[in-house]
Amino acid sequence: MSTERHEIKMFTPMTLGLLILIIAGAVSVYKRMTLGLGATTNLQDDFPWGFWIGFDVLGGVAMAAGGFVIASAVYLFNMKKYKPIARPAILTAFLGYLLAASGIFLDIGHPFRIWHPVVMWQIHSIMFIVAIHVVIYTTVLAMESSPMFFERIGLKGVQRFVEKIMMPIALFGTLLSTLHQSSLGAVYLIVPDKLHPLWYSSLLPFSFLVSAIMMGLSMVSFESILSSKFFKHKADMSILSGLARGSIVAIGFYFVLKIFILLSGPGLGAAFAGTMESRLYLLEMAVGVIVPLILLLLPSVRNSMGSIFLVNCFVIVGIVINRMNVSIFGLLRHAQERGVSYFPTGNEFMVTLFLVALGIFLFKFACKYFNVLSYGEVKN
Repeated sequence: MSTERHEIKMFTPMTLGLLILIIAGAVSVYKRMTLGLGATTNLQDDFPWGFWIGFDVLGGVAMAAGGFVIASAVYLFNMKKYKPIARPAILTAFLGYLLAASGIFLDIGHPFRIWHPVVMWQIHSIMFIVAIHVVIYTTVLAMESSPMFFERIGLKGVQRFVEKIMMPIALFGTLLSTLHQSSLGAVYLIVPDKLHPLWYSSLLPFSFLVSAIMMGLSMVSFESILSSKFFKHKADMSILSGLARGSIVAIGFYFVLKIFILLSGPGLGAAFAGTMESRLYLLEMAVGVIVPLILLLLPSVRNSMGSIFLVNCFVIVGIVINRMNVSIFGLLRHAQERGVSYFPTGNEFMVTLFLVALGIFLFKFACKYFNVLSYGEVKN
């Protein structure tokens, strides 16, 4: 990669669009903070978790999985081929976790009590496990991202020290992320009578972990292709093809896991019952698993940047649908039987757009002023 920081233009129509979304979303955030959840969302006591948890937290954390996947490959398995995408992947994960934490902050009834799990330990609570993982892994991601900051401000000695201890940091981060991705699935094991059988399974934590690896590989590839287009640098086709081959393994394993869960649980007939849940299940499987797997098995697809980008889009959308199915659609039937309905308000959508736009803007800002995309040129 040959991108120079000064070649990235900050003031573009895309940046203007992002800033408009950030400003509009900030107004929605202000409304939520001043008026409360009841006045700005359709969340309620009988349906307390909605779009922010499903998309911003479950989906956002899965998108950030590329950080631990690439960090493991580069720093633990010594796959130096993927070093050029290590910094972008880790930075994306760091921003993703910060924004997911922001989503949690806005979603809880008393936002300024978000620090309570740090000092009020409830070791038998899965929610405590999730919260403490977010705090610790976000800290680890900050450490993994810090060399580019120290490099920028001229603290070369500190930068070299952090890079020397990157292997144990990456190992700790991988362990934490593995536990955290699975613990998010474990949260929904507490609602066996509410979550539809198509998604409820004792293997749900494992399913969340494997699908997060799929999402992570696809997000890193997706990001690399987009940054090559918008930031005018050349993407390494061998890296993209390698990520595609890794995706074949992850998607294939996930497909086998999902079929096993289906056959050992509600049975094949449940997927073709013609209900809303069955249609959504088939949609997530078709978009996120079957179509990408078939396409990636074709050598012509794995060697085409445009085709890989299309597959990445399928996987990302499919896993987001899965998270929405688990967190919202799989719970709706039980809620409706109790006379409860849920659909996000415009304010909920705007807050999510605010977080997404802010994440993209911060990534672009970092690429402009820090050595993110040209890290592959740094000598070992």
